[in-house]
Amino acid sequence: MKRPFRIGTRGSALALWQANYIKDLLSDSFPALNPEIYIIKTTGDRNLESPLSEIGGKGVFVKEIEESLLSEKIDIAVHSMKDLPAILPEGLAIGAVAERQDPRDVLISKRGLKLNELPEGSGVGTGSLRRAAQLLALRPDLRVLPIRGNVDTRLKKLKEGDEYDAIILAAAGVERMGLAGDITEKIPPDVMIPAPGQGIIAIECRENDTKSAGIISKINHHETSLAAVSERAFLKKLAGDCNVPAGCHARVDRGSVSMSGILASPDGRVMVREKLSGGIDNTALLGEKLADLILDKGGREILDSLSSP
Repeated sequence: MKRPFRIGTRGSALALWQANYIKDLLSDSFPALNPEIYIIKTTGDRNLESPLSEIGGKGVFVKEIEESLLSEKIDIAVHSMKDLPAILPEGLAIGAVAERQDPRDVLISKRGLKLNELPEGSGVGTGSLRRAAQLLALRPDLRVLPIRGNVDTRLKKLKEGDEYDAIILAAAGVERMGLAGDITEKIPPDVMIPAPGQGIIAIECRENDTKSAGIISKINHHETSLAAVSERAFLKKLAGDCNVPAGCHARVDRGSVSMSGILASPDGRVMVREKLSGGIDNTALLGEKLADLILDKGGREILDSLSSP
């Protein structure tokens, strides 16, 4: 029997949806490939209570998967791109991305109230420093509360408990789980800038595995890839991970890229927001330029304050 083409993933319902989505794309393009899902438990899955900043940042969702990839237990890894740190381990690369779905954040509230309708003092749950900072900048009268867990876990905490009046999640994750009907409001990117890579499924491979790289290149979505490169370059320039309240969103349209980015203090009181546009010939450079613009206009002071004891 032909050896399966192993696709590594986390075991959450959303991660499995994404892995199976990639599996189906590969099966359609390569009927003889025999792709197989291989579930790997990560540090982030084992600890669903502690804030990400305390247990290692966004890398806690990918470390064990990347180790399996480097040791050749799997052929490719499928991730939510926003979970990938700005710098990948030596020997690994993002070989392809699927077409981006809705990059926006969404508000889900108990009583169907939109963000500007929530009463003063309402508790809003999020596990993201980026969302928390922008939320506090918009509505400093709200109580931002930490929340961890998968999409269904967070929804259960909202609906069955008394702690939260609303939660904020990524639109793509909610919709992929078939829960779009629970969304109260989609927050426009010019109101709350998304995380770099939000809404994008990334496929990671070994740099020296030309066979796997060639296979996944056939399902790569070019425009999404251009946006991803620019957003990740922005993140890398800021040395960004879950400990940095930074957001970035790139739109690719007819040979040009329009980017918006943000860097904020965790309490939302200090915020630098900038925009930049350019051609698609070097989207990484565009992302770096946007980061430099933000750093020069007050971003460095924010980063310095975050690194101070």
